[in-house]
Parts: sequence; C-alpha cells; structure tokens
Amino acid sequence: MNDKLAIITVSFNKKAVTQLIESLAHQNHKNFTLYIVDTSGNNDTFHPLNLNVKVLNRINKGYAYGINEGIKEAMTDGVNAFCIINDDTYVEKDFTQKANASIKSHPSSLIGGKIYYAPEHEYHKDRYAKKDQGNVLWYAGGTVDWSHSQPGHRGVDEVDLKQFDKVEETEFITGCLMLLDKSVINSLGFLDESYFLYYEDADYCERAKKLNIKLIYDPSVKIWHLVSQSTDGSGSKLHQKYQKKNLVKFALKYAPLRTKLHVLKNYFFAV
Repeated sequence: MNDKLAIITVSFNKKAVTQLIESLAHQNHKNFTLYIVDTSGNNDTFHPLNLNVKVLNRINKGYAYGINEGIKEAMTDGVNAFCIINDDTYVEKDFTQKANASIKSHPSSLIGGKIYYAPEHEYHKDRYAKKDQGNVLWYAGGTVDWSHSQPGHRGVDEVDLKQFDKVEETEFITGCLMLLDKSVINSLGFLDESYFLYYEDADYCERAKKLNIKLIYDPSVKIWHLVSQSTDGSGSKLHQKYQKKNLVKFALKYAPLRTKLHVLKNYFFAV
C-alpha cells in the first residue's frame, strides 16, 4: 500500500470545518488529500491554504451518503487508505503520519483513535480544572449495551491519565474518527445511507463483526472534537430526532428480541 491517505469529511456548514482545515495545513506528513463533501447547498468556497483539497458539492442525503461519496471519489483517484472524520474536529501535526502508520499496522481492520473534547466543549464544563481542558476524553474505545441497544464511549468525561493507552480490540468505533483500507470496503461495502444521521457507524461496526473484521482502538491517533457543532449542539431537536429514530432501526436489526420490544415501547409510548 502506498502512503496516500484520503481524509473524508462532510460539511453541513462552512464554519464547522474551518479548524479541521487549519490543523491539517500544518501536518508533517503531506501525502494526503482532504475530500470535503459539501451538503450545505450553498456551494461554499473553502480556503485550502497549502492543502490538496477536493470539494464535492452534493445534496443533503445524510452523513453516510456524504462519506460514501467521498470514499468513492478517493477510490476513483486511486487511493487505498481512508480516514473518515467529523468536520467539527481538529488534529495535531503528526496526525496523518500516525493515521497512515495505524492503517499499515492493522490491515483489513476498522480503526478508531483517542478523541478528546475540545477545550471548553466538555459536557460537564464545571467539573474540570483549567489545566485539564483539552485532556478530557470523549472516546477511548467503545462498548455496546445490548439491553438498551446503545453504543457507548469508554472513558467519556474522564481526564486522560494514560489509563486507555493500550492498542486493543473494541466493540464499537465512532464515525467521528474511523480509519480503514480499501480491503475493508471491498469486503464490507459502504455505510448504510438509510440512517441519514447517527447509528450508521454502529451499524457499520456490527456488519464488520459479522465478517470477522477486527475493530481496533489505537490511542496513538488523536483528535479533538467540538462536540455536535455541525448538528446544532448536543441535545438539539435535530440531534434528538435522529438519535431516537435510528436507535429503533439499529435495535430492530441487531438487538435481542427483549431489547427490540423495549426500544419500540419507549419510542411509541414515551411521554
């Protein structure tokens, strides 16, 4: 595999992707292309600085659709290594170097990294000392609670004290950051576009497990997340709508029968 990396993000608004572009402009490893799938409908102009950028203007058919469009374009360009990343994130100077190294070290796998809350974007802002800002975990490996059909984030809201610094297999990788090579696409196909927003990552992980594709947590690959900025913030009406709807879809597809009934009851009869 060559070292060319496709970094693929979906932009619902130009503002959210600005920090990601700026952080990628200062990478030590320059052999990558940033694919911005712009679904805003505004035909926004992005300022790529010294980046190799491709902007794909698409109608808004959801996050999975946008990511799939970016992957397909990158494959047409002959790229074999892919980084799916949220637009409301930013990275350090060694990010692309470590992402490439991780993909090489874990071929034919889905890989997730260590994700921090961006400073002052922590869910419990008053819980942390000033010195801990930027070092509070949002994701350090994943779990799935099948009693509620809920994927979860290990280490969420904990200060990083290197307690999750081991490369290991995990149960769930968030679509906020997902690394993979072309062999995974060849085996697994693309993200399920029927989810529109949320749970497409959990669905992809379950499909991978069924094909014995490993899910790997690699803490050497790090990003910072301005949580839910591209969907009006955590707890917004948009956020809640698709979280509830797609929880049902995901549960009906993968969960035990008792959980299916529980999720349906909560969806239709919750006050």
